[in-house]
Amino acid sequence: MSEPRVYIMTPVYNGEAYLRECIESVLAQTYSN
Repeated sequence: MSEPRVYIMTPVYNGEAYLRECIESVLAQTYSN
């Protein structure tokens, strides 16, 4: 069985300074459930 796909939407308005940190945080998640 293949792993389920997860889609993440992050609305950003004038938050370019935080976008990289947000994406890195999402990619670093370890929650397996």
